[in-house]
Amino acid sequence: MPDFKLSASLEEHEDDVRGVAFPQSNLVLSASRDATVRLWKLLEQQPPRYDCSISSHGSSFINAIAYCKPIKGYPDGLIVSGGKDTVIEVREPGREPDQNAEALLLGHAHNVCALDIDRDGTYIVSGSWDSSARVWRVGKWECDALLEGHQGSVWAVLAYDRDTIVTGCADQVIRVFSSTGKLLNTLKGSTDVVRALCRVSPNNPSSADFVSAGNDGIIRLWKLGGKQVGELHGHENFIYSLASLPSGEIVSSGEDRTVRIWNSNECIQTITHPAISVWGVATCSENGDIVSGASDKKVRIFSRASERQAAKEVIQAFDDSVKASSIPKQQVGDVQKENLPGPEFLQQKSGTKEGQVIMIKEDNGSVGAYQWSQGVQSWMNVGTVVDAVGSSGKKTDYRGKDYDYVFDVDIEDGKPPLKLPYNLSQNPYEAATKFIQENELPMTYLDQVANFITANTQGATLGQSSQGPAASDPLGTESRYRPGESFYTAPVPSLPTSRPKVLPQTAYLSIKTANLRTIRKKIGELNEQLFNDGYGEAVLNKSQLASLDAMIKPLEQNLAGAPTANDALRDGVGLVVQMIATWPASPQLPALDLLRLLTAATPAAAAFRSPDGSTIVEVLEGSGVFEDPDRSNHIMLAVRAFSNLFETSEGRTLADQSFDKIHTLVKASMNNSNRNLTIAVATLYLNYAVLLTCSSHPSQQQSMDRSQMLMDDLTNVIRSIVDSEAVYRGLVAAGTLMSLGEELQMAAKEIYDLEGALKKAEQAVKEPRVKGVVGEIRARLK
Repeated sequence: MPDFKLSASLEEHEDDVRGVAFPQSNLVLSASRDATVRLWKLLEQQPPRYDCSISSHGSSFINAIAYCKPIKGYPDGLIVSGGKDTVIEVREPGREPDQNAEALLLGHAHNVCALDIDRDGTYIVSGSWDSSARVWRVGKWECDALLEGHQGSVWAVLAYDRDTIVTGCADQVIRVFSSTGKLLNTLKGSTDVVRALCRVSPNNPSSADFVSAGNDGIIRLWKLGGKQVGELHGHENFIYSLASLPSGEIVSSGEDRTVRIWNSNECIQTITHPAISVWGVATCSENGDIVSGASDKKVRIFSRASERQAAKEVIQAFDDSVKASSIPKQQVGDVQKENLPGPEFLQQKSGTKEGQVIMIKEDNGSVGAYQWSQGVQSWMNVGTVVDAVGSSGKKTDYRGKDYDYVFDVDIEDGKPPLKLPYNLSQNPYEAATKFIQENELPMTYLDQVANFITANTQGATLGQSSQGPAASDPLGTESRYRPGESFYTAPVPSLPTSRPKVLPQTAYLSIKTANLRTIRKKIGELNEQLFNDGYGEAVLNKSQLASLDAMIKPLEQNLAGAPTANDALRDGVGLVVQMIATWPASPQLPALDLLRLLTAATPAAAAFRSPDGSTIVEVLEGSGVFEDPDRSNHIMLAVRAFSNLFETSEGRTLADQSFDKIHTLVKASMNNSNRNLTIAVATLYLNYAVLLTCSSHPSQQQSMDRSQMLMDDLTNVIRSIVDSEAVYRGLVAAGTLMSLGEELQMAAKEIYDLEGALKKAEQAVKEPRVKGVVGEIRARLK
C-alpha cells in the first residue's frame, strides 16, 4: 500500500490547532487556541485547493470539535465545539459566526476537552476538566445524563454506539457507561493519563472494539468487556489523538511531532511534522485521507491517492521544513554529543523499525535527528536538536525583583501563561503556595507545581549557571508546565522535607471564571423563547436588554481587578434578580451565573434591596432554587454566589447577618452527588471559617456558636465525601475553626468525632496535601 503524502497545508489559524474533523471528502473542520472554529471546503482537486471560513469565534481557546451527520431538521449536519469557557456550542455549518448558535449547552464547570457524537446523530457526549462527562440529546439540548465516578479530568470520550459510551480519564482508568449514565465496566491497565479513544474498524484483524492511548505513549486495544487484546509501541512521548481508517488501520498523533499509521501490530508509516505537538488527527471515511492539527498553527491533509496529493514542490517544501525544524533537547532526553555517531552511520546501518529515531553528530558540530522510513528504506532528517530552555545563571527581572528562574505556567486553555518566579534560595513548596494563592488556583496543584520547580532546577545551586536540560514538559517545551498532568521523565529528586503550614486559612476563596459574552447571548436566546412561550411579564424589554449589555464591560473589568460599584452594575444586579424571581426554573441558570459573578465583582450586589426590602439572600430563598434537589447546577451557582459575597466588605457583612438563612439553605445540599456543588459548599464553609476566626468579628460567642454548627457539618463532609478538592477544603475549614481555642477543639474531638473523620479522609484521598493538613489538625487536637 502506498505511503501517505501531503495533500494540502491549510494556514489561516493564528494559534495551535487543537482539534480536527474530516466528515466529508470535501469538508474539513478545525478548532484552535485562536478561539475560532474554521470550515475548509475543497474548491479544486488538482492541485487541492480549499476555501476557509470562520464558523464560530469565541473568547477563549477551543479545544474539541465534533460533527453530527445530517439528520431530520438539520440537512447540513451540525458542528459541535467546546473549550475553556465551559460552554458547548452547537451550530449549523451555514450560519455566520455573528448569528445565534443552534444551542449553547451549559453544565460543565471547567474546560471542555473532549467531544464525540454517536453515529446515528442522537446524542453528544462531552468530557471536561471538572471530572465529569455529560450526555446531551440532539434537539433536546439539555444534559440527559451525568457520567460520574471519575477521579480526574476526562480527557477522552467515545460515543461507541447508540447505547454505549467509553471515557478516558487522568486517573488512568477507562470506564464504559450506558448512554443513560449507568457504569457498566471499568478497565484498568494504562500506566498514565488516558488521553485518546477511538472505535476500531471491523477490518482491523485484532478483533478489538476500541483503542486507547495517553501519556505513557502506548496504544492499547480493548474489548468492551474489559479484555486487552494488544499493544502498539513506537511513540516516544504523549499520544494526544487516535483515529481509525476504513481499511482497519489505526492513526495516532502526539507530542513526538508525528502522525503514525499502524497496520495490525506494526507502525508502517511515520509522518513527522515541523511542530512541537500534533494535537489532533482525524480520518475521512469516504476516501481514507487523514487530517492533522498541530502546534505550528497549521491544518494538514495527507492522502495515499496520487491524484489528491500536492504538487511535488509543495511536498518537497514540507519535507524541507521538517528538516529545518528545531527539536528541544528535553524532548529526546540526555544527548551526549561526544558519543554520537557521525553521518557515515546513515549509510552503514539500516533502521530496525518504522519511525525509529537516532541522533547524529553532524560535520558542523550540531546534532541532527534522523528517522527511519520503512517505505523508502532510508534515514530521513527530521530536525536539529537544540538546548532546552533553562536558567542561564543570570537573574531575570519580574515585577521589579530579580529571580533565578521565571517559568511560564499554562493553567487553563484560553488564558495566557502565568509567571512563576523562583529563587534557588526558596523552598519550592513556599514558592508554589505563593503562586497558587496569588493566582487564586486550587490547592490541588501544590505538589505538582512544587515538583515542577524541583525538576526544572535540579542540580542548580546559588550563583551557578544551570545549562542542563529542563525536565520534560507535559504539554510542550519552553519550561512551560500545565498542572493536572504527569511528568514524562525520570523521577525527580526528593522534595524538601519541610512543608509550609496551611492552618489557619486567612484568605477568602472565590470562583470567578466565566465567559460573559456567552452568558449574555444565552440570556437573549432564552428571553426570546420565553416571549414565544407566552411569559409576557417576565420577558426583558429592549431597554432592559440594553442595560444588561451596559453591565458586561464594567463587570469584566471588576472581575479582573477590584470590586467597585457604578450605575451600570447596580442596574444589572436589579435585572438579574428580576430574572431569578420571575423566570421559570429551567432557564434560570445564566441569571444565577451572572449573580454569582456580581457578588464577587461589586458591593452593589450585597447592597441590593427589592421593593419589599429583600436582600439577594432572601430573593434566592424565595425563588425556589433550593427546593428541587434534582436541579443541582442551579443550587451550585446559588451557593457560589454566597461564597463570592466574601470578596467585598459589604458582602461579608451580609453573609454574617444572613448566616442562619444561608446555613439552612445550604446544609440540605451537602450530600448531593454533584461534585461542583460539594466543592462550592466546602468553599462557602471555608470562607465562613475565615470570617469567624478573624480578629475583627464582632461577637466571640456568636463565632463560637456558629463554628460548632459548621464543625458538625464539616465532619460529615470530610467523613462521607471522596472528592479530593471538597475533602481538602473541608479539612482546611475545620482546621481553621479550631484556631478559636480549646472549647471548639474539645468539641471537635469529643462531640463531633473529628478524629474519625480524619481517618476516613486519609483512606479516601491519598494526597500529600491532605496528609499534611490532617497532621496539622491532629496536632491541635492533642
